Amino acid sequence: MVREDRLLVSELFYSIQGESTFAGLPCVFIRLAGCNLRCSYCDAAYSYEETGREVSVDSLLDFVDGYPGTLVELTGGEPLLQPGSLLLLDRLVGRHRTVLLETNGSQPIADLPADVRVILDVKCPDSGMAASWLPDNLTAIRRRAARRPNGSEVKFVISSLRDYRFARDFVLEHDLTAHAPVLFSPVRGRISPAELAAAVLADRLPVRLQLQLHTLIWPEQTRGV
Repeated sequence: MVREDRLLVSELFYSIQGESTFAGLPCVFIRLAGCNLRCSYCDAAYSYEETGREVSVDSLLDFVDGYPGTLVELTGGEPLLQPGSLLLLDRLVGRHRTVLLETNGSQPIADLPADVRVILDVKCPDSGMAASWLPDNLTAIRRRAARRPNGSEVKFVISSLRDYRFARDFVLEHDLTAHAPVLFSPVRGRISPAELAAAVLADRLPVRLQLQLHTLIWPEQTRGV
């Protein structure tokens, strides 16, 4: 059992933020080990295939402090599986960092600090994990938006036109863009950016097309970027 002031970490690195509305900015990344999902397109399977190493929250803060700027992302794996994530998020916010949290939509986000920018996945059918979605997180996104505009982002990773139609209908049914920026990200080798862009434009959908910037800079499967 890992103590709440310690976390199992897959990797730590400083790189260019490749996703979200913060794409292109230098960012410190803390990737935690462990995940409860097995998405068909996962590009960080090592985060759950490997055990990770135990690191104290204080040591993680020291690592973050070693780099300039304010942008920090906590990702995985699934960070919210580890109780120590909440302590780390609180401590990072207290240090006046711009804190991003990537989470897969299967864990509750209602009690996260208001100053954390939550990047919430909604899993599409081709991920094989669509049933993992926690409906209460939709309510949480709306409440976060009421407390702090742009306190969250919602991401759909899209492998096919079937996924696109699922994402489109979800966005429209729940008026999602009224509460958070919405990102549509194509899976490389499954649907082309041009095909996804054409669908978005044809439907006049007010979402952001997101390409993984880091995969355009460095070879695919490169770790620590």
